[in-house]
Amino acid sequence: MSSKQLPAYNEIEASDWQLIEIIGRGTYGEVFKSKNKIDGTTVAIKVTDINQSKTEEMKTELAVLEKFSSHKNIVRFINAQFVVTVSGIEQLWIITEYCLFGAVSDLSKALICEGSSLDEKFICLFIFDTLKALKYLHDNRVVHRDVKGSNILLSSNGDIKLIDFGVSKQLIDEMAKCHSSVGTPFWMAPEVIACEQQLDYCYDSRCDIWSLGITAIELADGDPPLADQHPMRALFKIPRNPSPTVQRADKWTKIFLDFIRCCLIKDYEKRPFADQLLVHEFFSRIREDTSKIRTIQVRNEKVRCVRSSEFSPSREPKRGDNTGTSS
Repeated sequence: MSSKQLPAYNEIEASDWQLIEIIGRGTYGEVFKSKNKIDGTTVAIKVTDINQSKTEEMKTELAVLEKFSSHKNIVRFINAQFVVTVSGIEQLWIITEYCLFGAVSDLSKALICEGSSLDEKFICLFIFDTLKALKYLHDNRVVHRDVKGSNILLSSNGDIKLIDFGVSKQLIDEMAKCHSSVGTPFWMAPEVIACEQQLDYCYDSRCDIWSLGITAIELADGDPPLADQHPMRALFKIPRNPSPTVQRADKWTKIFLDFIRCCLIKDYEKRPFADQLLVHEFFSRIREDTSKIRTIQVRNEKVRCVRSSEFSPSREPKRGDNTGTSS
């Protein structure tokens, strides 16, 4: 892959950017918080060393970002450039908006470390916004294939942003299927895992729905199911174990547990599509106008989200009883 194989973007100079710190690791590169030395703009730059084996994945990520990042819940694409470092290493820099408050999974873990947990209302908002992004992608025949808490970011104004399209798949038509086993083990759907052993096996966009259900559990518990297992052991167990749920069902409402159940139907042909899940009762508490108050507070260097005014208290339900491989 070379600069000639990339789309034509506005010219940038590597020397114009200061790579401040690593804030994440994408499928094929490290992500830096970066600052423009000329105008002071803060962005995120995904830096990937170029080699031939990554060419198609890079092209796919660029294509998805360029075409679909206008959606409110997909990270905004700014630019991309082929860069040669002073040591002669060829790199691709993908520049996107910087999401100040990082991954929702980090927020969940921070609260659990304090002896608390993420409020179900926030999980509802985070999952709802992510699901809207997935519906938009699926409507445009794009399968993300790596949905997880660390790929769902929170911006400074409280917006959810889906990131990392390094293993995404653009399908040719509505009837097309995916055939490769790809993703991060703990979040991978049974049908995706099956493709590793059954070369004639296939799956569709509903693999992202399974991953979203696992992400809902991750936000509730702090980790996905089987997180204490070796990734290869998890890949063995996921297709064989019953569908997972949260560790303590008594902490969560019945409609949240039912949403997880719907996402984690093991037969993907019986699993709902994104548009069907968007009308699930779990989301009935969210007001249509969610723009009035989106306040972010930072206390003791940990992120706290206050978006409670986006809910209708009268519709609060009662408490009820109750992983990556190559593409």
